[in-house]
Amino acid sequence: MILVDWQIEDRIRRGHIRVDPFEPGLIQPNSLDIRLGSHFVWYVPGETVIDPYDSETVCRDTEEMVADSIVLAPGRFLLAETLEAIELPDDIVASIEGKSSIARLGVELHQTGGWIDAGFRGTITLEMCNVNSRPVKVYAGMPIGQLVFYRTDRAARPYNMKQDAKYMDQQQATLSRYHENARRAEE
Repeated sequence: MILVDWQIEDRIRRGHIRVDPFEPGLIQPNSLDIRLGSHFVWYVPGETVIDPYDSETVCRDTEEMVADSIVLAPGRFLLAETLEAIELPDDIVASIEGKSSIARLGVELHQTGGWIDAGFRGTITLEMCNVNSRPVKVYAGMPIGQLVFYRTDRAARPYNMKQDAKYMDQQQATLSRYHENARRAEE
């Protein structure tokens, strides 16, 4: 079941879902708008192959900055943080979706990492890309996406109980930690 406006507000006010900072005016009929944070990370263009099992190549040739705004050049990919940190209980999951007004500028908010597990706590790393043929400027603090909350049965092992919860308590745009996964023999 997707939560609607009054259910979202009720669960936030009762502390069942935590959002910090929380602005009631960001509640939409079926979602909560989230805002862009000020921390950005990106890969420097080059020929070095990124091997998801090799932390050195994942972390090499990156730049980061804290800024009030950033210009996304055509085709540019970067990671950004949300202004809001969230905490989900063991019976609520969320998905992050782009706002249509931002999408109409050619800005994609996430590539495939749009699911937030029950038990997650922290800021959300956005996987942003500009598919427009023109640069687009985005600002820290602007509503950039929306969280849709789903009520589920209680998870037996929510994210905060997993030994390998790689992104638990992240507080800024975070590079991939796929290299922390055990590599299977067939790969």
